[in-house]
Amino acid sequence: MKVLAISGSLRAGSYNTALARAAMELAPEGVIVDLYDGLALLPPYDQDLDEGRSETPRAVVDLRARIEAADALFIVTPEYNGSIPGVLKNAIDWASARHRGSSFKNKTIAIAGATTGQYGAIWAQRDLRRVLGICGARVMDGELPVSAAQGRFDARGELTDPLLAERLRAHLVALVAEAAPVAIAA
Repeated sequence: MKVLAISGSLRAGSYNTALARAAMELAPEGVIVDLYDGLALLPPYDQDLDEGRSETPRAVVDLRARIEAADALFIVTPEYNGSIPGVLKNAIDWASARHRGSSFKNKTIAIAGATTGQYGAIWAQRDLRRVLGICGARVMDGELPVSAAQGRFDARGELTDPLLAERLRAHLVALVAEAAPVAIAA
């Protein structure tokens, strides 16, 4: 099974990206987690570009193809002003344009979020769940809020918290179990 991990952060030292990288190491046996790193390359969503009035940007074609090729997604979001960051929403808009069909349709998705505060991006995860549901995704029940992230990763971005590692592993096992019947049927 192939899982595409997407971090909604562009920051070089992002705890959300570190969590997505940790998923690559903690995935169940037989599961490959691929980290999408093209978020900064996506232009602002423009329906004129998307409807073929000019060539669709290469970064958009790549994003859509990688989502469609994955059996499931793991999306990790920071929380900016109580919601998902604009760059993540922009990527979702490109991948889900209604006039051409959503790349998220029937895709099983697990979500998580890491912050340095005490709430673990729970508002952003709630908004992300709503947006992805509108796009036709099957968002798995349960979030993975990571609070005080600065104490859970070392200076290299390696996950050092064994309890969080177990929670992440369990989250990925649940994602695979929920996605497997859908992936087989497709």
